[in-house]
Amino acid sequence: LSHERDVFVRLRDGNKSKAMRHMFFAEREVAKVPGITKQTPFKKINRAAVIGSGTMGGGIAMNFANAGIPVTLVDVSDEALAAGLGKVRGNYAGSVSRGRLTQDEMDKRMALISATTAYADLADADIVVEAVFEDMELKKKIFGELDTACKPETILASNTSSLDLNEIGAATGRPDKVCGAHFFSPANVMKLMENVRTGAASDETVATLMNLSKTLGKTGVLVGVGDGFVGNRMLHVAARIAEFMVEEGALPWQVDQVIYDFGFPMGPFAMNDLAGIDVRYSIRQEQLKLNADLRQSVILDRVYETGRYGQKTNGGWYNYEDGSRTGTPEPAIEELIVKTSAELGVQRRPFSKEEILERYIYALINTGAKVLEEGLVLRASDIDVIWHYGYGFPRYQGGPMFYADLVGLNKIYEKVSQFYDDYGDWMKPSDLLKSLAGEGRGFADYVVSS
Repeated sequence: LSHERDVFVRLRDGNKSKAMRHMFFAEREVAKVPGITKQTPFKKINRAAVIGSGTMGGGIAMNFANAGIPVTLVDVSDEALAAGLGKVRGNYAGSVSRGRLTQDEMDKRMALISATTAYADLADADIVVEAVFEDMELKKKIFGELDTACKPETILASNTSSLDLNEIGAATGRPDKVCGAHFFSPANVMKLMENVRTGAASDETVATLMNLSKTLGKTGVLVGVGDGFVGNRMLHVAARIAEFMVEEGALPWQVDQVIYDFGFPMGPFAMNDLAGIDVRYSIRQEQLKLNADLRQSVILDRVYETGRYGQKTNGGWYNYEDGSRTGTPEPAIEELIVKTSAELGVQRRPFSKEEILERYIYALINTGAKVLEEGLVLRASDIDVIWHYGYGFPRYQGGPMFYADLVGLNKIYEKVSQFYDDYGDWMKPSDLLKSLAGEGRGFADYVVSS
């Protein structure tokens, strides 16, 4: 019995058990927003609308229908709407064929989804979620038109993954009712919603958004306005570090294997193929405006120039057989990588598994620390919830900030300082990381000032 008790205590106090307990409580903390109480009024969403009937817009509409809320899909043409509704119908039909949904349930949900090309048909909507492509001028134009078409109390939300929502809100006469509702792809599957609070958003708007997340069966995390908000801000830096490692001597499948072995469902290059290399390329072009003076990854551009955009073209970093989502290494990409390194004057070198893991994960952690010090989240554990539900950070590792505390911020700060020499400001040590490491404290000890 004594031996069994010792084993139990060891398991209970092991890092994995601590991580699982951490995530259990972290998920409950995200719902707590200072200044928002049970008494704070919020708007009940009886009818919704989604602008854009593409993959993301259709997925968002499905969330409302799944929750029994009538939703109107809006697009520029009847042809676009027909294609969008066809994808939605196909998604539901897939669930029926797998036994996850009955045909009757599918029919009821489809009946809740209507379609129109006219904003005038949105007069009764309680919330409108815009889900068009990332173009600031287009979004501002749409929000200005919605401001006129919708009733004064309608909340106007954007699914933007990176653009300045304060600027979008300023294009309306109701900036207090403008917010971000950032769904993750596929929107009808992924549980995370980054709920973005603009500088002008009212408490009622925030309370409505957080309550809507629950209604839709999502985990809503409140974040502030910033480039990429929280999740993508961190991802964009770590993905660049992964690309730099490939230019310096690693191979995409080597990096992906290390990240997969850590516990992620896939590595950054497989994820890039899934999301689309063309999508990442266009985001990168926008980010150049903000980061033109920083080191840029060339290899992504070279792959984009080949026309290999990922799974959608049956080839990106990997090759994909028709219908397969599992890629196989492509020799031509390896040749392209080696050639690109030579063009850059880089002497390729081997990377150990430990080195790959540290550079990638510590890039996440250091950028997470910057997000914390900028006040873009309420607490470090919110970042862990975002990274688990939005990007598949393994639950038994507890999220990047919890993992950092386990490793020790002294060690991480020391390593990040070395990586700063290699990668410049992408890996400039966060002031918060430096100060907490110096004080012998962890991210769990840090309270974001309100």
